[in-house]
Amino acid sequence: MLTPGSSLLLIVDVQEKLARAMYAKDALFKGIANAIKGVQTLGTNILLTEQNPDGLGVTIPEISELLTAIKPISKFSFSCCDNTEFLHELNALKPKNVFIAGIEAHICVYQTARDLIKLGYDVQIISDAVSSRTAENKQIGLQKSKDVGAGITSVETVLFELLKDAQKKEFKEILNIVK
Repeated sequence: MLTPGSSLLLIVDVQEKLARAMYAKDALFKGIANAIKGVQTLGTNILLTEQNPDGLGVTIPEISELLTAIKPISKFSFSCCDNTEFLHELNALKPKNVFIAGIEAHICVYQTARDLIKLGYDVQIISDAVSSRTAENKQIGLQKSKDVGAGITSVETVLFELLKDAQKKEFKEILNIVK
């Protein structure tokens, strides 16, 4: 069962030069922001990556403003798991479950999910918090991730699964986030 302490939200490459070209970008940004706010409320760890930040820019303000205490991990590999700093940070946090949000679903998100599963993590892709430049490539990324063993979920499903009980003090805050 999912718990905030055994889980991690991974935000992959939501950067200026790429993010604005995503399919359904406004819904994507809202989904990622809601996932961040929700897991922060519940005390779940977050990691943030940036693909070639000199070339693609930094994380968009809509997301980076929510993550001021988190230093992005710069990478060039499509899979986060091919980055030594990422693996070091991941191993230090020791999650059992990794929820992935970000871009692009059929490249970096998929390849990271595949490699995390190979490393033994339970991986779930947050479908309303990932995208690609086209709807077709988003669907391909979700399907390929599912084919290698990732679960497909949503922001609300993740947050309420982590919350578990409407009597918890965080319930109203989570409810306000997803409304």
